Amino acid sequence: MVPWLPPRPIVFPSLKHALHEPNGLLAAGGELSPPWLLAAYRRGIFPWFSQGQPILWWSPDPRMVLLPEELKISRSLGKRLRNAGFCTTFDQDFIAVIDACAQRPADDALPAGQTSENTWITPEMRAAYIALHRLGHAHSIEVWQDRTLVGGLYGVALGKIFFGESMFSRHSDASKIALVHLVEHMRRRGGRLIDCQMHTAHLANLGARDIARARFIDYLEQYADGNASSMFDTVVDPC
Repeated sequence: MVPWLPPRPIVFPSLKHALHEPNGLLAAGGELSPPWLLAAYRRGIFPWFSQGQPILWWSPDPRMVLLPEELKISRSLGKRLRNAGFCTTFDQDFIAVIDACAQRPADDALPAGQTSENTWITPEMRAAYIALHRLGHAHSIEVWQDRTLVGGLYGVALGKIFFGESMFSRHSDASKIALVHLVEHMRRRGGRLIDCQMHTAHLANLGARDIARARFIDYLEQYADGNASSMFDTVVDPC
């Protein structure tokens, strides 16, 4: 049994009360408003639930993360980056990216336990992250080919940390290309960590790894702040 959170005040239980099974389930209830979401991310908590469920809040242990310096680019991905004629932009069509993630996300890019038939990007979640985007906290990376959106990802940025939410591909490796460009941008702007939330083989192949939740909280305390991320204040799109 997990506690039910009323809409006010914005208070989360201590992370030590998160369940071991299912891993990281902390609480239910609250709201999907920007103040709730920002308070959650600052504490290492994120929402994840399916249509028909209440809002569920999670903080798994261990936590999958990607350090920018640990990104792994396979030979085939490197070749595609050089030769496939993709164009990558930042924050040019956030709504199209989140809608594409909701419509047909790749199973290997979803949080553990979800499938493309059981998407967690409900209309309520969609509206919440669009609101965060308009406030300057949520960002998208788009991958285009011949002016057609073929891949991308979105997430939340606080300080020097990017909290990845979902990605999609309509062309082989397009979501990986979005991630590579995000990592390159973070390296230029002093970004420290990408939160991948839960373990997936897809992200592990790109260099992501599990760390203890306590270590993840250390990163948050050192590098996340409550302001719109300076990493995305000025972005020069490569196309």
